[in-house]
Amino acid sequence: MTTFNTSEVYTLRDSVDYSNGATVSKIVSKNTAGNITLFAFDKGQSLSKHTAPFDAFIQILDGEAKIIIDDKAHDLSEGEGIIMPANISHAVEASERFKMLLVMIKG
Repeated sequence: MTTFNTSEVYTLRDSVDYSNGATVSKIVSKNTAGNITLFAFDKGQSLSKHTAPFDAFIQILDGEAKIIIDDKAHDLSEGEGIIMPANISHAVEASERFKMLLVMIKG
């Protein structure tokens, strides 16, 4: 499933909108090999601690986020990215509004 047209240029930061008091997600592409998803987090929103069976890459597109991997906090800002390793607990916290791109490729 691809919700974005192929062979077109996108400004990812502008492709998902903030919503007051919510986390918004928008699938860019999803298939058996993995998925690419955009997120917009309002201040105070989070993804609680969990694990995933595959590595996942986060890139911050707007604002700043706290990415917690194996109970260690990483403060990321626009343009920065981090790989969350498979089977290790991780969480995402929004101390302010931010947008991110999540890429997960199944191995």
